Amino acid sequence: MNREGQIWIRVFPVKPFTAKPLDTRMGKGKGDPQGFVAPITPGRILFEAEGVSLATAKEAMRLAANKLPVATKFVVRRDYVEE
Repeated sequence: MNREGQIWIRVFPVKPFTAKPLDTRMGKGKGDPQGFVAPITPGRILFEAEGVSLATAKEAMRLAANKLPVATKFVVRRDYVEE
């Protein structure tokens, strides 16, 4: 998109995941938080783009979708009008 338009990321990592150290016996609690994940449910909008042409936005979202481990779909707003 080369410095034109705006992109919003609509997900935020809010759910912590924990892990116990290797070579630790069972029991004695849950383990320390290792990081955070963003739970994605079907129908969730991940990215929004504004201020670029439809073809540019479609190509940018295609490149972003190739890096994600989930199936994605490109959606256009109902009231969108190409200028």
